[in-house]
Amino acid sequence: MQGNGFFDRVGETIGDVIRTVVEFLLGIFTNFFGAFGDFVDGLTRSLGINDSFLSIAVLVIGLLILWGGIKSFLRGSIVGGIVKTLIALFILSWLMM
Repeated sequence: MQGNGFFDRVGETIGDVIRTVVEFLLGIFTNFFGAFGDFVDGLTRSLGINDSFLSIAVLVIGLLILWGGIKSFLRGSIVGGIVKTLIALFILSWLMM
């Protein structure tokens, strides 16, 4: 009967460790996704756009095109920089209306 008490305590200890690790990871990811949701809410509210996936995707695409236009200007490609910047500004202004 002494052997059963030992394995019972070992199993209980391992279960407590697993529960602690799971609760810790759950707390971290809950806070992370909560902070990400608050960030998206603040960003979309300040820009005046919907917080849908499509709006965020169009915003990211517009910003990437704008970044490409800025890089074109820095490389010395004036025409490419103007075209990319105008396209990006068109997309971003359409999104924010």
